[in-house]
Amino acid sequence: MNWTATRPIRVVVLDDHAVVRHGLAARLKQEADIEVCGLFASGREIVRALKDNTFEVDVLLMDYSLGPTEIDGLNLIRLIRVRYPELKILVASAHHNKATVGMVMHAGARGFVGKEEELTELVRAIRTVATGGKRLNAALAAEMESDALSTDAPPPTANGSKLSALLDRSELSPREREVLRCCLDGMSVTDIAEKFARSIKTISSQKQSAYRKLGIRTDTELFKIKHELEGQ
Repeated sequence: MNWTATRPIRVVVLDDHAVVRHGLAARLKQEADIEVCGLFASGREIVRALKDNTFEVDVLLMDYSLGPTEIDGLNLIRLIRVRYPELKILVASAHHNKATVGMVMHAGARGFVGKEEELTELVRAIRTVATGGKRLNAALAAEMESDALSTDAPPPTANGSKLSALLDRSELSPREREVLRCCLDGMSVTDIAEKFARSIKTISSQKQSAYRKLGIRTDTELFKIKHELEGQ
């Protein structure tokens, strides 16, 4: 999966919207040094194709927010990074904020492109990550670096008193609370399942049940609540 100048960069696109998926493919096919070798609508499809070794790929260009029944973006990135460490992951998403970008980069993505950016920037990002670099929007990267340098204090954890209003909601069961607490500490569903010796399916069900009770659907929304509480 190591790209060289002797052949095109092999890219697969993962997005649950057909118009976006085919539109990206059409644009990328205009580049002589990029070859689109697969289009996928779901995380399960891409995982199955990688497992079956049906194609060779250098860069996975993926949306962060897939359908409600899909593997969530963070866990999909972690899964692919563990199984296929040489595959470079570039995320393209409308959720272009510090919290989301920080999470996906920490999970193992090599770059992040906001869907509001020009397609020429996406092409540059693909070339950057294919050659081993990392790519973030310049303004956002500078902002994140500034935040990192501005404080020496460790980041708040889910055990902080300011989060008690979130974790101690009466409608949450004790197990849903502990799953949320682990999620806020950056643990994946797989990590939590291993920690408590439960099945991934059980942990995922408890997580989704907790999300429904909180009126949210995604990890991004959970961390948005966390940051709002910590900023009070």
